Amino acid sequence: MEQLNKRMEINGISKTFFSDKGYFTAIKDVSFDVNDGEFLVILGPGRCGKTVLLNIIAGLEQQTGGTVVYNGREWKGVNPEISMVFQKLALMPFKTVMENVELGLKFRGMSKGQRRELAQHYIELVGLKGFEKSYPTQLSGGMKQRVGIARAYAADPKLLIMDEPFGQLDAQTRYQMQEEILRIWEKEKRTVIFVTNNIEEACYLGDRIILLSDCPATVKSS
Repeated sequence: MEQLNKRMEINGISKTFFSDKGYFTAIKDVSFDVNDGEFLVILGPGRCGKTVLLNIIAGLEQQTGGTVVYNGREWKGVNPEISMVFQKLALMPFKTVMENVELGLKFRGMSKGQRRELAQHYIELVGLKGFEKSYPTQLSGGMKQRVGIARAYAADPKLLIMDEPFGQLDAQTRYQMQEEILRIWEKEKRTVIFVTNNIEEACYLGDRIILLSDCPATVKSS
């Protein structure tokens, strides 16, 4: 039997928000492993705490309890080896497709030529060759998501987190993007955590599915 290497371990993660009016628990004692190179889907109902969990995994938010172990050591804070793709993309409207994909590369000390070459590779990988000089307002919803995916991959992540990226797309475009992301994953073989509330999407995409309960989110099965 093939030995699976753990990329990440989520151990007893909980998150409670406190205010003057009391407290609200979004996640309660969530635990699971993420294996290197797998396409892991987290499936759960709307507003069950999935996005909060992803923010904790990426180091964008601090948990109330539990630990995140990355490559064998406990990790706190933002992890530079993780990229995220959101449902609502934060594309710069005044920048072209090429400039949006290059954006994060400027902080890695790469020359303009290196940035351009790497960005071009991922633009072509997501099927946007010929749209390098287009602006987000000139693109369809599916094409904008492709830009977001290209930008995330160009950052060379070891772990890619996708938070319901196709949730706002029509059914036909959503199916096309599911096909596209699987094609890219098969080619790149990066570790992916993909969150959705769609059962069919989860079954179609996932090597493995983590099922979360309603809020406060707990792991029902995996």
